[in-house]
Amino acid sequence: MMKKMSIPTSKTSLVLFLCQIISALDVPLDSKLLEELSQPPTITQQSPKDYIVDPRENIVIQCEAKGKPPPSFSWTRNGTHFDIDKDAQVTMKPNSGTLVINIMNGGKAEAYEGVYQCTARNERGAAISNNIVIRPSRSPLWTKEKLEPNHVREGDSLVLHCRPPVGLPPPIIFWMDNAFQRLPQSERVSQGLNGDLYFSNVQPEDTREDYICYARFNHTQTIQQKQPISVKVFSMDSLNDTIAANLSDTDIYGAKPVTERQPVLLTPTGSTSTKVELRGNVLLLECIAAGLPTPVIRWIKEGGELPANRTFFENFKKTLKIIDVSEADSGNYKCIARNTLGSVHHVISVTVKAAPYWITAPRNLVLSPGEDGTLICRANGNPKPSISWLANGVPIAIAPEDPSRKVDGDTIIFSHVQERSSAVYQCNASNEYGYLLANAFVNVLAEPPRILTPANKLYQVIADSPALLDCAYFGSPKPEIEWFKGVKGSILRGNEYVFHDNGTLEIPVAQKNSAGTYTCVARNELGKIQNEVQLEIKDPTMIIKQPEYKVIQRYGQVSFECIIKHDSTLLPTVTWLKDNDELPDDERFLVGKDNLTIMNVTDKDDGTYTCIVNTTLDSVSASAVLTVVAAPPTPAIIYARPNPPFDLELTGQLERSIELSWIPGDENNSPITNFVIEYEDALHEPGVWHYQTEVPGTQTTVQLKLSPYVNYSFRVIAVNKIGRSQPSEPSEQYLTKSASPDENPANVQGIGSEPDNLVITWEPLKGFQSNGPGLQYKVSWRQKDVDDEWTSVIVANVSKYIVSGTPTFVPYEIKVQALNDLGYAPEPSEVIGHSGEDLPMVAPGNVQVHVINSTLAKVHWDPVPLKTVRGHLQGYKVYYWKVQSLSRRSRRHVEKKILTFRGNKTFGMLPGLEPYSSYMLNVRVVNGKGEGPASPDKVFKTPEGVPGSPSFLKITNPTLDSLTLEWGSPTHPNGILTSYTLKFQPINNTHELGPLVEIRIPANESSLILKNLNYSTRYKFYFNAQTSVGSGSQITEEAVTIMDEVQPLYPRIRNVTTAAAETYANISWEYEGPDHANFYVEYGVAGSKEDWKKEIVNGSRSFFVLKGLTPGTAYKVRVGAEGLSGFRSSEDVFETGPAMASRQVDIATQGWFIGLMCAVALLILILLIVCFIRRNKGGKYPVKEKEDAHADPEIQPMKEDDGTFGEYSDAEDHKPLKKGSRTPSDRTVKKEDSDDSLVDYGEGVNGQFNEDGSFIGQYSGKKEKEPAEGNESSEAPSPVNAMNSFV
Repeated sequence: MMKKMSIPTSKTSLVLFLCQIISALDVPLDSKLLEELSQPPTITQQSPKDYIVDPRENIVIQCEAKGKPPPSFSWTRNGTHFDIDKDAQVTMKPNSGTLVINIMNGGKAEAYEGVYQCTARNERGAAISNNIVIRPSRSPLWTKEKLEPNHVREGDSLVLHCRPPVGLPPPIIFWMDNAFQRLPQSERVSQGLNGDLYFSNVQPEDTREDYICYARFNHTQTIQQKQPISVKVFSMDSLNDTIAANLSDTDIYGAKPVTERQPVLLTPTGSTSTKVELRGNVLLLECIAAGLPTPVIRWIKEGGELPANRTFFENFKKTLKIIDVSEADSGNYKCIARNTLGSVHHVISVTVKAAPYWITAPRNLVLSPGEDGTLICRANGNPKPSISWLANGVPIAIAPEDPSRKVDGDTIIFSHVQERSSAVYQCNASNEYGYLLANAFVNVLAEPPRILTPANKLYQVIADSPALLDCAYFGSPKPEIEWFKGVKGSILRGNEYVFHDNGTLEIPVAQKNSAGTYTCVARNELGKIQNEVQLEIKDPTMIIKQPEYKVIQRYGQVSFECIIKHDSTLLPTVTWLKDNDELPDDERFLVGKDNLTIMNVTDKDDGTYTCIVNTTLDSVSASAVLTVVAAPPTPAIIYARPNPPFDLELTGQLERSIELSWIPGDENNSPITNFVIEYEDALHEPGVWHYQTEVPGTQTTVQLKLSPYVNYSFRVIAVNKIGRSQPSEPSEQYLTKSASPDENPANVQGIGSEPDNLVITWEPLKGFQSNGPGLQYKVSWRQKDVDDEWTSVIVANVSKYIVSGTPTFVPYEIKVQALNDLGYAPEPSEVIGHSGEDLPMVAPGNVQVHVINSTLAKVHWDPVPLKTVRGHLQGYKVYYWKVQSLSRRSRRHVEKKILTFRGNKTFGMLPGLEPYSSYMLNVRVVNGKGEGPASPDKVFKTPEGVPGSPSFLKITNPTLDSLTLEWGSPTHPNGILTSYTLKFQPINNTHELGPLVEIRIPANESSLILKNLNYSTRYKFYFNAQTSVGSGSQITEEAVTIMDEVQPLYPRIRNVTTAAAETYANISWEYEGPDHANFYVEYGVAGSKEDWKKEIVNGSRSFFVLKGLTPGTAYKVRVGAEGLSGFRSSEDVFETGPAMASRQVDIATQGWFIGLMCAVALLILILLIVCFIRRNKGGKYPVKEKEDAHADPEIQPMKEDDGTFGEYSDAEDHKPLKKGSRTPSDRTVKKEDSDDSLVDYGEGVNGQFNEDGSFIGQYSGKKEKEPAEGNESSEAPSPVNAMNSFV
């Protein structure tokens, strides 16, 4: 019986959450099982929250639910009970909660407007629907109004107002004429979001009398029409004629011509406005401008970019549409209307709010009596939503008390639940923009085990293949599953079986002796049940004679064999394929029992033939190639490449073209398919031939296009199926006249190399592209979005120009134009570049850390404003490092780790953390220049984890009936140790295990005497440590009680200990048994199924150094003796140290250090000799007074008796050593000897440093697993030992 463990209050929520994950039941999707289990109600279908209905049709309000027993339904209307029995127009569907309100037989939809809510209830709880708001749709008529004709002067702006009636839902607006044709729209004439028709400037063709606004109400499928609007446009010519007819010749008359005007915004008005939109909706922003010429609209977001893939422009770019908006889309959006006379702009300040949305919706919980669990309801929104709980539809504050329930904000914690704790809980998250409602039930079940796999199910597998035997089960509490083989077989254990959590038994490699009956037993405290399945092992199917490669002459006969061997109980089918497809439907192909025969072979039969053998359990195949050849050949025709063309001639010389003709060479029995024409430019690239064109083999003349300022030569190459001929002799040369360039440089770029410059680069034109002498480039630039003039400079034939004195990281418009002595190339296209980047100015703010588990954390931060990045945003870097372990409270070498998150990401995961430790982190933004300042350091702590294995387990002092156990605490406790667990059992002579005994030991103990044991009996011990999270990995050991107080003579290897460093480990052990044993060490990665690696130990030493290990990896190790019946020690587990960013040089292996130490040793030897002589003469050592004056313990000489530092004295002078100059007799450096002791850093695996920064090698601490680098002894040298080695 396991003892109950006390859990600290601060860890309760975490532990309960883990318990929910571990112990909450999974109910299999078995239809028969689901029909039998009790279950609280669950709403499966309901009408939408805002339900607009057609007032002419019946109203159907849906509410469907499931549960066991089936739930009953009730409704509320406007918060009070809705008695449907009292309303003849309302009925409820059978076995359903759906309401049908009869409108078509006299009911009025307006009478049933209101807020409805459905409740589904059974004996285990009550679930509720959303509040369903019922509103009938409305499509009112247009109010009658007298519309005056619109008289407008040509070029002026005009707005035709629609003002549709208010409907439910709002209508769709469009403009048409009397013929029901849509009025054409353009950049000049368009419809606004409010339905009005806007004219940026009117033209004479806009005159008409039938501008009609229509409103379509989709819900009722009706269209309402506004009175037609008349528009009369007066042109300047007709206005001048009218004025002239009414004035005398002496009068001055004449209207002004159409005047161009700067843009003016028709909507929105003013220079700024605001807009609020909800998260997830579509954001629509509109700008419509008047002006002549018609203005063009452009949109930008101040301080940022418009979101890619979500931004669309509609209505001729007058409407900006952003779909699926989020809080990040808040900001100022500027529309700019521009024509040739000027521009005007308007800034719309957008704020994105958010109705509640789920972060973690509560999930149904199925528990056993006495178990724990949690319901978590987390939502977000803007503003932050409030969370409220209901139990069975009633606010939890006034619901019946449940002692197992505790509400903690957005979490309900359940402890030791009982069957009466079953209920349905509702979580409501709401703010001013909406609400979310979720039902989640807690179903407490007490069910005996059930096995869902059919009884006596037969499994058939091929030998040496995996076998999977199912045992699908259910029960509450969760049953334990055991497997037996045979009727009276023992329980299955061992590495030859794999036991899956779903009850399945896996036999990875099924052999013939694996066949038989297997019994699955499921048991919990409410009962036990078992089921038998049968396993049959079949022989594999083999092709014992495979088809072979064949070469056959045309019109011959060929046969492929495919002889198979298969299990006698399996029925094979043989299929033949040709080139991985079915055989041709041809009677020449004859398929026999063991062969395929092809009669009268043709060239089409050439290919790969495959024999495929299938059974119900396996499939094999084999292939062979058939090559069809001609009958004995006649003397072969010699085919060769053609001879080169000759007699090249140039005619029809023009500035940009010329005609080339030639005579073909001999085609050598293979027709010429085409001719390839190449050219040489002797002026720019002499000796280099370029491809010009190619023509069909029947053509011997070609018109060639030429470039200016090139000295051409041509040659021709003939091609046939065999290959290409040698090139012809070159033609005569032809020099074309110079001209201005036809093209501009490609790949123009602008990238700053410093914060105050802009480096403009391009690919220069090649020689023949210059079209003439004197090739230069005109480089032009101007700052983007600023009304600046172009700045230009002409440079020589180079590929780079640097603009200095630019602002930091601003966009520039750039163009590079080629020119030569004859003129300029065409106007180049513009490209956008940026001046140089500078380091970011600010650090990310609001850095938050969410610890997910003991080794993983999630960090969040707010993005920095883009204008402070001062460059291309490349991402964010998170620096984090361990400050200290919370269990040992000792600091360690700080190793900072860096994770980079690309792009504008605002969160990231920190993996590989150490449990129960304190960490710090900061975040920095990164651009192309480098990193910005770091955010303030954020401290976070990881929770406890399961501990590592105890550092050692020793068994000593065997007697007749007792053994003494000693152990060391885990090297990595990963938390506060709560206890140890010792399990042991006897082993008989046939290595069978006896009953297992378990003992719980307090965490502060380090030894235990086991009494009342059997004499002369071998015991196997399993030992592990526990924290509040759980049990760690165990170590094992074996020992024997003695018989008649005589020490046992059997051989054994015990007390295997390891001292691990980064890439090696020192293994030591104790051996009892015959002399001259040959030892070996086996090791492998812990938890891996790979074979053990074996290392032979030279001689009979009791230690060995394993090298070439991987840093930060857990290994298993054991020691064995050759020739002792395969006798081995128990396994030990150790972990190598983590890889460090850099390793310090071990100066103990440096030549200069060895020489220095030798000199010091020689000097000490001389001083000892002098001292010995002086003592024989009765005098004192002459430097003693100096040593008294400089009593530094680090430079004192050594005493020969115990290796400690002290003073020398003669026979009469026996003064005690000075305080502070003594080293402990166990030759370890203790912490109290120095405030900056190396013990403070003793947990690392790297070489340490003394107080002045010099390297002093590896020092041993108090822990047995500290590495001893460079020594094959298990004892690491102390500084004193190192010194003694020189004396």
